[in-house]
Amino acid sequence: MDDVGAAVDFYTKNFGFTVNRQFSGFADVTRCPLRLLLSGPPSSGARATPAEYAAAGRNRIHLIVEDLDAEIGRLRGAGLQFRSDVVEGPGGRQILLTDPAGNLVELFQPAQQATQ
Repeated sequence: MDDVGAAVDFYTKNFGFTVNRQFSGFADVTRCPLRLLLSGPPSSGARATPAEYAAAGRNRIHLIVEDLDAEIGRLRGAGLQFRSDVVEGPGGRQILLTDPAGNLVELFQPAQQATQ
């Protein structure tokens, strides 16, 4: 991650993360039980990932939302670009975007469970 400050702004302003700690080149942010460690060039966490794990698309940050359409509208209004269209399946609906470092972020609205 080249710009930790941009990543902190992205997650706190758009998704309600809270900054626990922030130093030059490193930040620790949380949203409910999810903790993200944002590591820039001076941080040990920014060391090269082994080649067999470095390909994009292997991991993504998964954020559950109550109203996917409302979130899409809010984020588009904030100038964010999405990397996919909405995809719907038996488990729910999702859409992908990327953070400032290119990490995938999935917004997911679970399907409504039928009452018996």
